[in-house]
Amino acid sequence: MNTIMITGSSSGIGKATAIYFQQQGWNVIATMRKPENETELTELDNVLVTRLDVLDQASIDAAVAAGIEKFGRIDALLNNAGYGAYGPLETFPMENIRRQWDTNVLGLIAVTQAVLPRMRANKSGVIANVSSVGGQVTFPLGALYHGTKFAVEGLSESLHYELEPLGIKVKIIEPGAIATDFIDRSFDFYHDESIEEYQPIVQKMLSNFEPIMDTASPSSDCAEVIYNAITDGTPRMRYLAAGGAEEFMALREGVDDAAFFARIKEMMGLPA
Repeated sequence: MNTIMITGSSSGIGKATAIYFQQQGWNVIATMRKPENETELTELDNVLVTRLDVLDQASIDAAVAAGIEKFGRIDALLNNAGYGAYGPLETFPMENIRRQWDTNVLGLIAVTQAVLPRMRANKSGVIANVSSVGGQVTFPLGALYHGTKFAVEGLSESLHYELEPLGIKVKIIEPGAIATDFIDRSFDFYHDESIEEYQPIVQKMLSNFEPIMDTASPSSDCAEVIYNAITDGTPRMRYLAAGGAEEFMALREGVDDAAFFARIKEMMGLPA
């Protein structure tokens, strides 16, 4: 029986994916920062719920060891844990900036490093990194978030060269707007109200978030895409995952930067 390890499994895409893989007959190592609060996944057969904080190397090593002890191997890794910082770059505290990069990029690298020796020994495996349409298409006030997702895309592309000869595939998952509690749990919108110059774009973007999320797709749609990406056996790298992902990506296709910026401004109701 194959085994997948998933970070950020307490809610949203991570939890939906854990449930989906379990239903398909996989063993699941469902990791999260506070496993003591989990009640649903702990009731499922062949699911190990264990602690992993991508900012804590000891917890990463312990989670990998616990998964190996329980199931004997790790065939797939889904790097899903994430955090979103939005707001004018000038105003963001460096502490929040570091958290953004530590979580979305350095944490992903740390978990990948911990799992790779097992996959290398098995001469097989799949590493799926959850990026976003925001790893290809940018929106106002998202310099920090988009910077990390662009980094995940580049990291994943380059990583595939060194892992392909070892029998290990790399996949990139690019969700659009997914109905999760990301906004409540993992979204950090920060701005300094005393800097008046940014207030028009701040208020306009705040008014846009709710309508976008009102049309979001369920996490289960994304889970199915992730399952197909990990199991299709092809060298394909990128997978758009619901939430209007194709429509968002189409904004950039076939146009130069000026035309793309104009499209985003029009969509967001910003002045040209």
